[in-house]
Amino acid sequence: MSVDPHATQLHAGHEGHTHYFCSARCREKFVADPAVYLGERKAALTASAGTIYTCPMHPEVQQAGPGDCPKCGMALEPMMPSLDEDDGGELRSMARRFWILLALTLPVFLLAMGPHLFGWHLPDSWAGVAGWIEAMLASVVVLWGGAPFFVRGWRSLKPWHPNMYTLIALGTGVAWLYSAVAFLLPAVFPAGFRDMHGRVAVYFESAAVIVTLVTLGDFLELRARRRTGAALKALLGLAPKTAWRIAADGSESDVPLDQVHAGDVLRVRPGESVPVDGVVLEGESHVDESMLTGEPMPVAKAAGDPLTGGTVNHDGGLTMRAQKVGGETMLAQVVALVAQAQRSKAPLQRVADKVAAWFVPAVVAAALIAFAAWAMFGPEPALTHALIAAVSVLIIACPCALGLATPISIMVASGRGAQHGVLFKDAGAIESMRDIDTLVIDKTGTLTMGKPALTELASLAGQSRERLLSLAAALERPSEHPLARAIVDASDAEGVTRLVATGFRSLTGLGVGARVDNSDIAVGNAKLMAELHVVIGDDANLRAESWRGQGATVMYLAIDGTLAGLLAVADRIKPDTPQAIADLHAAGLRVVMLTGDNATTAQSVARALGIDEVHADVSPADKAAVVNALRAEGLHVAMAGDGINDAPALAASDIGIAMGSGTDVAMESASVTLIKGELGAIVRARRLSQATVRNIRQNLFFAFVYNAVGVPLAAGVLYPWFGITLSPMIAALAMSLSSVSVVSNALRLRKVALR
Repeated sequence: MSVDPHATQLHAGHEGHTHYFCSARCREKFVADPAVYLGERKAALTASAGTIYTCPMHPEVQQAGPGDCPKCGMALEPMMPSLDEDDGGELRSMARRFWILLALTLPVFLLAMGPHLFGWHLPDSWAGVAGWIEAMLASVVVLWGGAPFFVRGWRSLKPWHPNMYTLIALGTGVAWLYSAVAFLLPAVFPAGFRDMHGRVAVYFESAAVIVTLVTLGDFLELRARRRTGAALKALLGLAPKTAWRIAADGSESDVPLDQVHAGDVLRVRPGESVPVDGVVLEGESHVDESMLTGEPMPVAKAAGDPLTGGTVNHDGGLTMRAQKVGGETMLAQVVALVAQAQRSKAPLQRVADKVAAWFVPAVVAAALIAFAAWAMFGPEPALTHALIAAVSVLIIACPCALGLATPISIMVASGRGAQHGVLFKDAGAIESMRDIDTLVIDKTGTLTMGKPALTELASLAGQSRERLLSLAAALERPSEHPLARAIVDASDAEGVTRLVATGFRSLTGLGVGARVDNSDIAVGNAKLMAELHVVIGDDANLRAESWRGQGATVMYLAIDGTLAGLLAVADRIKPDTPQAIADLHAAGLRVVMLTGDNATTAQSVARALGIDEVHADVSPADKAAVVNALRAEGLHVAMAGDGINDAPALAASDIGIAMGSGTDVAMESASVTLIKGELGAIVRARRLSQATVRNIRQNLFFAFVYNAVGVPLAAGVLYPWFGITLSPMIAALAMSLSSVSVVSNALRLRKVALR
């Protein structure tokens, strides 16, 4: 059920937005738990209508199906874009409307202004005919072309949300009505309205030109907003419409993407896009993941490797198992996050909202004052000059540029961020990111790969590296321990001889042992070696301590009771992390590391990267406490993490930054998501935030200065000194150009350098 904001008296505020209700019971449910209520409401609307529409300037306004915003009068737009939408249809319709209005307005303008601008004078016998032509054409323009403006202006009065269309409707309505009465019944006007020839002037051309120019401005704004949604359209276009599904009997069929379910086995042929998120079952290929990373180099894929929907398979055939489909895929989440950010308001928008609340009444008051001043002190015909000044003030002060100043910049910035692997959850995140001066970072999975790997292998008894690795892998293959998997993965990667272990035994807390290739093999810690009476020499101890100092876990390998080798397993630092930390320092950020790992490993990683401060052996609650302590010092803190244990700290920080490779809980707790988990994207996000806030401030400056200068000019403040007045036509042109200038300035964000 939809609710008419004009009719209901039931409403409640939440996070700066006003929500309207059909009954007191609905309002009570909302007040009790707004998040749950809004989620249920959105689901119900989606189920009943399919497409939810919202206002680009007031995202809290939502309804099933298209319509106009009750607050600003702008046409509502779909919350989620679709490739099936014919966006060009609305543009073509508005373009046709504009050209028809222009064709009707030009004769009106030439008939009225030709004598003044070009010295064109019709014979006196044609004066009456020309007057009727002008009146009829202008009436069609105002009553047909301006009908949407009058409807929106009237609707704005019911909930008392006066907006730009209130002023447009008032200005054009007054100009046309006055002209119609003056043309049909000139005798009813007193001498104050007559010129030196005794005629009552009409302003059909002003009303017609205003409607035509405002229609042009709406068309240009609509076209610009469509361009800001190009990033979402491009993302949606990455996913194929169908997928090749392999049935249990081995048969294959091409099915629509919405019929693919988690667990389905799919075939991805060379050159095709990966349909959904999943994992490779069979085959080897290279996949272009530039949509996630921005990097052109394809990534090698083999059995067990993850695949992301929308990426492009290059040179080999792959069989995959679908894991995430529909709205759960990475591509769908990217589109949803970008759309959510584009619809959200930045805190700076509150400035414009507060101004708009009193702006329209102030403009109407200024128009009345201008009318009174001209009527009392202006030259003859005084009342005619007074009317022109009042209409000009109403038209030039339309707050469309003020309302667009923030939303249009947020829309462009959200799309630009997505193209560079940065997803902002809302406009507040875009604005706040620029203030960050301290970055708190989790170690495992953020600074490091998050997966142990064999980093060192030393031979102590003349054995070859290949031989030692084969023996160690034979023992560790039955184990699922992360350290064991690191050794097995290294042996598989190096292609060493695969040996078989017999008599496998696991010694809890010590290591493992078995018989391999006619030898007794043991791999474990120093305690295991002591139990087996294996002597560890000084050289081996020194090397082991050195590796431990670098953050590695050291294991000893013994063959038939003799120490034969050392293996070091560590969570390696990501290749891009050192440069990212250097870039963060260059940007003036203080970097703090929080980790649940031991102090030795943490300090080793911190020294290698030049991190400013380290907190080790901390629990999830401790991480949040550290973040709160830093904020209490007056610092603006961003927290970057990827795990469930990071979620409290992410939520406690000014800006939570989740790694796209991390858990869903972390991403839900964060304001910013780095799609590929690259720390370097934080620098790009901060630069984009700074550029966006500058752009918003420029837009607000343009809008405020335009109105501050335009209203006095329209009121005629320069007339006493320079004899200059501003006609309603010029006021309408200036009003439209102000909106276009704001939109054009926002589109410059698409070219801001982020690297």
